[in-house]
Amino acid sequence: MKLLKRLFLGLISLIVVLIIALYVFDYDYLLKAVRTIYFTGHTTAYLEDYKKFDNTTIAHGTPQAWPEAANYNTREPSEKLKQIHKQYSSVAFLVIKNDSIVFEEYYDGFGQTSKSNSFSMAKSYVSALLGKAIMQGHIKSLEQPVGDFIPEYATGTAALMTVGDLASMASGLNWDESYYSPFSVTTRAYFDDHLDPVMRNLGMKSEPGQGFTYLSGNTQLLAMVLEKATGKKLADYLSESLWKPLGAQEDALWQLDSEDGELVKAYCCIASNARDFARLGKLYKDYGKWNGRQILDSAFVAKSIQPRFEGEPYGYGFWLMDYKGKDVFMMRGHLGQYVMVLPEDDLIVVRLGHSHGPLAENGYPAELETYFDEAYKMN
Repeated sequence: MKLLKRLFLGLISLIVVLIIALYVFDYDYLLKAVRTIYFTGHTTAYLEDYKKFDNTTIAHGTPQAWPEAANYNTREPSEKLKQIHKQYSSVAFLVIKNDSIVFEEYYDGFGQTSKSNSFSMAKSYVSALLGKAIMQGHIKSLEQPVGDFIPEYATGTAALMTVGDLASMASGLNWDESYYSPFSVTTRAYFDDHLDPVMRNLGMKSEPGQGFTYLSGNTQLLAMVLEKATGKKLADYLSESLWKPLGAQEDALWQLDSEDGELVKAYCCIASNARDFARLGKLYKDYGKWNGRQILDSAFVAKSIQPRFEGEPYGYGFWLMDYKGKDVFMMRGHLGQYVMVLPEDDLIVVRLGHSHGPLAENGYPAELETYFDEAYKMN
């Protein structure tokens, strides 16, 4: 009994020492990671983790319902598609043709209004808000230096970095895009209660504007620029600039870095549903126009859905790929969240889920081709 007591006290002492060490060496954010992710049985961020964090609201205005096509939900998905949904744990699959829903299906207890984490699809919204800020004159152009808004990036190599570099993933920032390492800056950004000093003290790794390197820190820094330029909180700016004008049917949530709400996690973490996520895809398909109103500048949209750097799969806030010779642009999230748009055939495909398959040679999961194939069959 005494031995067990000594072992127990030793274990408690070790835990106390570890906790103290985490605070001393500035890794106390890991305690939040353990509490919100690992103690829930997950090894990384998950679809409904927004319930474990503080959030702010992206308010909707007057809802505009998606029209349903005459053949709405009349086509049965193939066995191949059903197997993919089961294997990778889809929660939503939505097909929109000529701006009308032709098919939608939900799984794992999710439905039309169920919220789930956007993950990096949020980056597309932040890029769109950059376009809006330029359109409204808050930011001069894609070439305006980040240092005009964030003084820590106004000297040295950092002074060359533009807002366009942030949106196109060409910043040269010193950022480790590692989702599973507990010590990476990406993990810190997800759990740290004070993102502002983290972002201001990153420093530079290379010269900006030289090529594509995907870094979530780019979008987080761009969000800080937007708040400085517009004088508005990003969630409010998204609500007034896009969420309300596009007729979203539900409020959305955006995770905050703390209870005080200093910053939203701009590079990720908008909780919404498939139908409302699809609206930004339609806006870009129609070059910034919605119901006859020019919400975003058409030239900015056109530039956003073309590669900035030849041969790279990214424009300004959107991923790019080829499907059987047809251009595709998409919003893309960590666990297989997609709003995929094929402008040539006026087609939008939304898939949300818990995971995705292994990446093919083109850098995208192989099952994306099946999503497209099936979408065409449902028209």
